[in-house]
Amino acid sequence: MTQVCLVGDAAVDLRYELLSRETSRAALATYDLHEPFANTVAVDTVSLGAAVSLLNDLNWYLVRFADCALVREPSVSTDEWLSRDLATAVRDGDVDPDDTGGFLRVYGLDGDELVEPMYATRVDGSVPEYDLRPVDETVVVRVTEAEFGG
Repeated sequence: MTQVCLVGDAAVDLRYELLSRETSRAALATYDLHEPFANTVAVDTVSLGAAVSLLNDLNWYLVRFADCALVREPSVSTDEWLSRDLATAVRDGDVDPDDTGGFLRVYGLDGDELVEPMYATRVDGSVPEYDLRPVDETVVVRVTEAEFGG
């Protein structure tokens, strides 16, 4: 199963915004919603293609109410997420799944809240230590080179 996690903008209640609108509510109706982190909405899809398709269906809402969309595709990594752009590139065959681990956005996890991301590259194959503030854990998101530099 491929997991999609929508991370809400700090100024909005993402779950409310998505479920209060008919089109996004309909797009999410067939999924069991859960909240792995504060102010997120996550669903399990059948494939990377289905995950990217769902994100495309929800794009209008994501632009307005979400900070980002994350995709966890087990054939790429079981414990690291992909950014929406990188997931789309892998699905389209523009990026080989084995070439996705170089550029990272590492979030701190304070309780159940994702806190400011740190952009990093792997050092000797390892994720650098998150050093922006003390946190309980980290969440690693693989990003495209354009997202990393931009």
